[in-house]
Order: sequence, then structure tokens, then C-alpha cells
Amino acid sequence: MRLLRKLWFIGLISGLAMAQTNQTNVSNTTADPSDLADQVKQLRELMVQQQKQLADQQNELEKLRQQVGAQPQPVAANSTDGVSEPRLVNASLTAPTTSPVAKPVSSGAVQEDRPKESPLSFRIGGAEFTPGGFMDFTSIFRTTNSGNAGGTNFFAIPFSNTIGGHLTEERFTAQNSRVSMKATSKFGKNDVLGYFEMDFLGNDAANVEITSNSHTLRQRLYFVDVKREKFEVIAGQMWGWLTPNRVGLDSMPSDVFFSDNMDFNYQVGLTWTRQPGVRFIYHPNDNWAMGIALENPQQFGGQGEVTFPTAFNAQLGGQIDQGAGTGVPNLHPDIIPKIAYDTDMNGKHFHAEAAGLLTGIKITNLVAGSFVKHTKEGEGVEAAVNLEVFKNFHLVANGFYSDGGGRYIFGMGPDTVALPTAAGTDVALSLVHSGSGIAGFEWQATPKALFYGYYGGAYFQRNFALDTSAGARPGTFVGFGGPNSANSNNRSIQEPTLGWIQTFWKRPQYGALQLITQASYLTRAPWFVAAGAPKNAHLVMGWVDLRYVLP
Repeated sequence: MRLLRKLWFIGLISGLAMAQTNQTNVSNTTADPSDLADQVKQLRELMVQQQKQLADQQNELEKLRQQVGAQPQPVAANSTDGVSEPRLVNASLTAPTTSPVAKPVSSGAVQEDRPKESPLSFRIGGAEFTPGGFMDFTSIFRTTNSGNAGGTNFFAIPFSNTIGGHLTEERFTAQNSRVSMKATSKFGKNDVLGYFEMDFLGNDAANVEITSNSHTLRQRLYFVDVKREKFEVIAGQMWGWLTPNRVGLDSMPSDVFFSDNMDFNYQVGLTWTRQPGVRFIYHPNDNWAMGIALENPQQFGGQGEVTFPTAFNAQLGGQIDQGAGTGVPNLHPDIIPKIAYDTDMNGKHFHAEAAGLLTGIKITNLVAGSFVKHTKEGEGVEAAVNLEVFKNFHLVANGFYSDGGGRYIFGMGPDTVALPTAAGTDVALSLVHSGSGIAGFEWQATPKALFYGYYGGAYFQRNFALDTSAGARPGTFVGFGGPNSANSNNRSIQEPTLGWIQTFWKRPQYGALQLITQASYLTRAPWFVAAGAPKNAHLVMGWVDLRYVLP
């Protein structure tokens, strides 16, 4: 503005000086009529020249005014237009200024309306890579000594008649910290997404807690997703399809329901796996998605609680995984069809889904010197809903029931048992009925505060028989949950949970800082209770976690 004032002042002085010079020249001339006519003509020409000069100066001033107006104005300390820190509070909630200043139109205003990319994203060729993850510092307290680190083995909490049942435990850990990478690209009509995710909950050395606490990096997820119009194929290690979704049939963690709990093993009642597989999905429209998955099988006999007939124990021990078998035989991949429906009802999201399970079991044993094969097909069904009742308040519910699907209930109970025939010369596979479920809520009460609560439970039906095989002690029962069975043969396990996630601050450029808390009560009841033994095991847990989320 000072430059404009100076230019205007110089132009004005120049005009006045020229007018004064011309006036002096006129006054010094004689009064001859012919001279007067010439003087009038000269004055007219001078006036025309002055008007032209004034017009040129006006044009120059206008050009300078436009140039000055187009220059960017200084950015306020909390503005989102520059590289400084963006504002947290919504502009609609702040009081207006007393003297608003019109903001000049610039390209920055247009860019603000676009979705901001992660500041960590980068491109290689035609692919965009986005790192992600978070860093956790977790404090865990349990009222009994479960012997677990970050994740609770819900099926094995100690009873009050054991030493562990009279000890508390407290531990700090950073194991749950996570790193991820997402890569997206497009060729032709194909949209391609690759994703991997790792944490530090791998197989640690026995002395890892003594000095260094150097926990092992572990693969969580690793898959590629290819979409072409209404068809989609996903292959790799993913959340299993019996794990409930929040949205559609997608595989990204944000679209999968595994609770908001801090417990690294999540919540009792949750049906879940993370395992390799391949999925074929069809999207007929924006609401429906359906497909079929082939996932890694593993015929499972529980966490060591299943007993086999005495004469066949050595033969069957390596054929059915009891918590430590990596090379057991499998009949075929687990086949899981799934369908999902999503819609918005008056601006509130609704998700519903249903899935099935077909899992095969196969064993071989010797009968009178000959190999005899036995096969069985296990079945199951899963269903889930996620309903936004009112803005930011969701009700969640999911359930699973199966004959032979106990492995999918966090491996807390067996898929099958092998029972002796009446004569005791052979065995027969028999499936274990099991079921689980969760009901609860998730409430984003404010932009910074989320509250949640769940109640989950799991049930495993007993399946046993008198051991009639050669060498068995009279009156011995084998299978799962029979008389005199160990208290690890769980009939039911239950857990109510409450939690609170508080976000202290969140910046698109710098990430977010959160405090996550969880309180749970856990109980398990075995099928057989010895005389004088407690009927249930109880545990109260508290979790406090400080989390920094990458932007």
C-alpha cells in the first residue's frame, strides 16, 4: 500500500507542475487575437495529453494494485493453510472475530477442500506407499498370576487352590507396538492393494524379560487385493472370514471387528484367526458383497486337555494338534462362504453378515496290523450385526456355533475327539459342539473420547467315552469333559469388559497421542470339579496404554 501511495503522489505532483508551467507561459504572451487562438489550441492539446497521461497512470496503478493483492498474506500460527500446526477445534464451534478480514482467493484454499494424504506417503513408479502403525507403552495388572505376557490365555487362568491363584502380577511392555505398509496402484481396470503388518509378539527367548527385553518381530498380516469392476480376489495372510466385519467383506484391519480391547488376545467370545487363504468376492451393487474363501486348515484337539484311548495314544498324538503341532495332516482347506449387507439408514450405518464353515478331519490308525482311515466333516455358522443406533453410538453383536470349529474360538476348546469303539479294537472320530458370542456397544461420545463395553462368552460341550481299548485302566474315561477330567476341560468361559480411549491431541502432520484403558472380569468353569476344589477360576485385569499413532 505504501508503494501505491507513492506512485499516486508522484503522478499528482507531475500533473500540477505541468499545469503550472503552461499557465505561466500563457500569462506571458501578448493579447494578440491570432496569438490567443494559437494559445487556446495549445491549451487544448495540453489538456488532451494530460488526460492521456492520467489515464496511463491510472492503468499502471490498477496493475500494481492487482499484483499487490495477489501476494499471499501472512499465515496465522494455528492456520491450516501453511506448514504450521493445524487447528484441532472445528471452525463452526469457535466464536467469530469482531472484525473479519476477507481472505484473498488462492490455490491454497482449493487444496484445503481436498482429502489430505498421509505426510509419510511416497511414490515409487506408479505405486503409492503409505507407512503406518503405532508405538505402545502398556501396563498390565492381573489379580492372579496367569503366567501370560501381553495376551491373556483365557482358557488357563489359575484356580484359587494353586500358588498362581494367590499371586498378583504387574508388567510393562512395548510388544504390541506395530508397523505396517500399504501400497496401492492401478493398471487398466484393476485396482491393486498390498498390505503387511507386524508387531513384536513373536516367539521370544526364554530369558527375554531379564535384561534386554528384545522381543521378536512377528508377521500379522500380509496380503494382496485385486479389484476389477464387481469382482475381487484377495490372497495372503488375513483376518479369517469367521472374524466379524464392520464393513463389507474387506480385509483391512479398520474394516474388521476384533474389539477395541487392549488385551493382545482381544475378548472372550470373539471368533477369529489370522491365517493364509484366498478369497473370491463378487459385489453385485453398493450394498451387497458375497464370496467364498479357502483358508489354512488345522485339525485341533484343544490345549492338551483331550485324552485318547490308551492303545492308540501314541498313534494319534501327532495327528491332531493339541497346542504344539505344526505338521498335523489335514483333509482339505477350510471352506468359508460369506455374505454381507451394508446400508445407511437416515445417515446411520448398518452392517449385517453371515458365514459358514466346512472343515475336514482325517486320522489313520493300525487295527490288527492294517491301516484304517477315518474322516469327518465339521460344520459351523457365524452371524454378526453392527448397528449405529444414533450418531456415533454403535451396538455390536456376533455369534458362532459349530460341530468341529472350536479352533476358531481362540483355540479354547477342541474340534474333535477320537473315542474307542465298543470292542476297543478301533476308534471313531466324534466332533465337539461349541459356540461363542459377543454383545456390546461402542460410543464415540466426543471427538476425543470413545467408550466401549462388551460381554463375551464361549461354551464347549463335553464328549467322552469309557476307554475300552487294550491296556486301559478300568473305569478310565477318554475324550473331553468326562468324569475325573482335568480342570482345563472348560465348559464355559465368560468376560465382561469396559474401556475408555482418550485422544489427547491429533494432528494430520504429526499423528495422535492416546490413553487407552481396559478393565475386565474373567471367569472359567470346568466340566469336572474334584471334591473340595473351587468350581470356578476368577481374574480381574486392568490395562493402561499410552499410544502414539503415526500420521
